[in-house]
Amino acid sequence: MPIVPSIKTIPLSQDAFGKLAFEVMRHVFEIHDEYGRFFDEIIYKRELTRRMAGLELEVAVDVIHKTFQKTYYADVIANGGGLFEFKAAEAIHPRHRAQITHYLLLFGFHHGKIINMRPEAVEHEFVNVRSNLLELRNPRYRDNSGLTRSDNARDLRSICVGLIQDWGTGLDLSLYEEAITHFLGGEAEVLFPISVAGTDGELGTQKMRLARPDAAFKLTGFSPNSPALARFQVHAQRLLNHTSLESIEWINMHQTEVTFTTIQRA
Repeated sequence: MPIVPSIKTIPLSQDAFGKLAFEVMRHVFEIHDEYGRFFDEIIYKRELTRRMAGLELEVAVDVIHKTFQKTYYADVIANGGGLFEFKAAEAIHPRHRAQITHYLLLFGFHHGKIINMRPEAVEHEFVNVRSNLLELRNPRYRDNSGLTRSDNARDLRSICVGLIQDWGTGLDLSLYEEAITHFLGGEAEVLFPISVAGTDGELGTQKMRLARPDAAFKLTGFSPNSPALARFQVHAQRLLNHTSLESIEWINMHQTEVTFTTIQRA
């Protein structure tokens, strides 16, 4: 199986999760009142397990595709079906929402909650997902690329499609990027310093992931009609203008649509 949780999970309805979250938060507020806001998140999680039964900490889930494997750890799973991610940050950030969405999809849950212990008052937020990974394994594909021009570039597309067929879309982009790097030969074969040219010569180097010697590759997750798509192309073109690269093989992976685009030097 491509995704293997370390415990048996029982997805909860929204109502059941709401009742569970109410009980968790009752203890969380008490802990915050007693311990204050300056401890690391692990301290709060451990204290929570001593006050409430049925909690599992740092629950592993393995993500596998052929010879690639990566393990993630969810902060707290309550009663086999309630996912809670703890933070000790200045504020809940979009990356925290993206992280818990990633975990919800991996465990097959639809409801979770972020709990931030650092502010003066506990910050907490529900996060819900409607889809599951099985539903996200058959997105539309659009090909605006030259990915058939070389073996490495062709491999890039086939690797990406294979990952989606096994895992689905919607997971953290860094996971797909790490897996693609693995199947292209690993970082030693993919990650290289690229010279950046300035007005009067080289400004330095920047490491980039290459699909082939003259082409970088980049994954994004923009919505199909987002203005960010056009802005990305503009800035990618500027990057090409100041490096020796001829193109960027761009994979935009949205939950319902995946687009392959070759951005070439002007």
